[in-house]
Amino acid sequence: MIEKMTFLTVTGPREDIDRVTEKYLKKYEFQPENAVTEIKNAGQLTPFTQENPYKDETLAIKRIVKEYGNIISEVSPEPKELGIKEAAEAAGEIEEFLMEPLSRKVKLYEKVEEYTLAYKKIVPFMELDYDISKILHFNNIKFSFGRMPLEYYSKFMDYVYGDTDVIVCECKRDGDFVWLVYFTPKACEDKTDAVFASMYFEKIFIPDEYSGAPLEAIEAFHRKALNMQQEIFDIDMKIASYLQGRCADIKAAEERLSDFELSYGIRRYAAFSKSDSHSFYLLCGWMPERQAESFVEDIKDDERVFFTLEKDEKKLGAKPPTKLIHKGLLKPFELYTKMYGLPAYNELDPTPLLALTYSVFFGFMFGDLGQGALLFLGGLLLYRLKGISLAGIISLCGVFSMIFGVMFGSVFGFEDVMEALWLRPQEAMTELPVIGNLNTVFAVAVLLGMIMIIFTMILNIINALKSGDKGRLLFDTNGVAGLVFYTSLVAAIVSFMSGKPLISGVFLAVLLIVPLVVMFFKEPLENAMEGKKELIDGGVGMFITQGFFELFEVMLSFFSNTLSFVRIGAFAVSHAAMMGVVMMLAGAENGGDINVIAVILGNLFVCGLEGLIVGIQVLRLEYYELFSRFYKGTGRAFVPYGRK
Repeated sequence: MIEKMTFLTVTGPREDIDRVTEKYLKKYEFQPENAVTEIKNAGQLTPFTQENPYKDETLAIKRIVKEYGNIISEVSPEPKELGIKEAAEAAGEIEEFLMEPLSRKVKLYEKVEEYTLAYKKIVPFMELDYDISKILHFNNIKFSFGRMPLEYYSKFMDYVYGDTDVIVCECKRDGDFVWLVYFTPKACEDKTDAVFASMYFEKIFIPDEYSGAPLEAIEAFHRKALNMQQEIFDIDMKIASYLQGRCADIKAAEERLSDFELSYGIRRYAAFSKSDSHSFYLLCGWMPERQAESFVEDIKDDERVFFTLEKDEKKLGAKPPTKLIHKGLLKPFELYTKMYGLPAYNELDPTPLLALTYSVFFGFMFGDLGQGALLFLGGLLLYRLKGISLAGIISLCGVFSMIFGVMFGSVFGFEDVMEALWLRPQEAMTELPVIGNLNTVFAVAVLLGMIMIIFTMILNIINALKSGDKGRLLFDTNGVAGLVFYTSLVAAIVSFMSGKPLISGVFLAVLLIVPLVVMFFKEPLENAMEGKKELIDGGVGMFITQGFFELFEVMLSFFSNTLSFVRIGAFAVSHAAMMGVVMMLAGAENGGDINVIAVILGNLFVCGLEGLIVGIQVLRLEYYELFSRFYKGTGRAFVPYGRK
């Protein structure tokens, strides 16, 4: 159901707004609206434009708690209370202390990164047994460090190496490349570089910061990196020790500054009088009716607070927000309602209908006592442990799968363990006029669909009454006209199929033709009801053409929507057929030993795959065949200020 809302307006001296927010409004669910736009005489009011004076300190303490929350949580100090100025000073002190060690950490990390890059460059040349610093300072001999594709290195050594003035020192190779250093006289530098470039040689720049052979340089880098890591560790320990010593201040400052941010932030919704003397604030917004009563009781003796309550939404400009309140079995199904769209405040809540029909349809399409029990237990366990709404839905659907499993006489696909209380989907047949033999579950599914369509039309009429939409109420496809037509059509079909005339032919013709005429002239009838001069827009010819095709679409939609419910019976039959295949593969139909593993795996496969498909198909029925007839879902969510 949708909780009743009250529009609350609170006012008082301008300087008192923080006290009222902190002392009263914070305790209740209150969704503020912009007072400047909501109040009709807003010309005398101005919005609040000042920023939170403790914004920086609030952001700082939140960063500290987020970054070092695991360190702070290790200590449980005595609770401490701080004033807003004290909290801001504590946050500033802690942030100032952290700046220096954190700056040092950043520099150390940058240095470690430099050493890591240098290490990666020198590692391929570990086999070079020569002082790199000397190589880097050759004057008459030019050198290059780099790598070459293995295939080109082989060609170079076989065909080119002997004809060039170059010395090559191979250092490392893998399946694709060879890492090497080549030396050449300065006079031959350009020619040698050109030859190596043609062999796809990639140069690697070696910085002038090494001493000794590559292996010695690597060991030196490793020692320096370890020393820096130790410095970083010492800084972290210093920070942890300081934060744990200030744990009480951190928690108190974070709580106080967050509360102040919440109280101060509500000002952006408030309006203030422009007068310099006797200035007052004005706050307005929505509060659940039951909480509004408690709020009034709470402030009745406070002489500095004045308020008004308005429950009639017709007297207000803003539309009330929607807050769904469901408990128990209905709560998980809010997920599907919200996926389609929240109901408007004055609209019927479809969640109870959704919960019932979704569970029944699912059980009908997936009737198996054993598999239903698995869905029930698995869904219930997940819902209890994790609070997953979908798991709660699956659990309830499992209950109805068990019920229909008993009615169909099916347990884990075995059809001979128990007698069917109603019928077996694959075997039960019904003789119908004209149609002949038809599977009983198909006929039941179509009849169920007819009942649901009629019921949703009634719900649409109720919604139209609540919203005051007379055109939708009387002339709409899902209004009174559509209800009379479809109900008469259903009565005629049932009468024909049963062989017992329920309605006389003349009266039935009237009930069928008159609603069609009303739906055809829906537009001029609505315009006449609203007092418009032009009853038809776009000319008579266009009206007739458009009306004809719209009426044809209505007839087609009634037919297709009704037949869409056949899928309920079709999946009931297909479930039994799939389990029949599983039993056949397991050898249950041959009279021999049953392969237990095949039965278990088959049941798990069918339970997972078909359960998913059935769940999607039932949701499609709910949205397209039921919701679309009576439900718009144009509501906006009730979001209390300061609460997630």
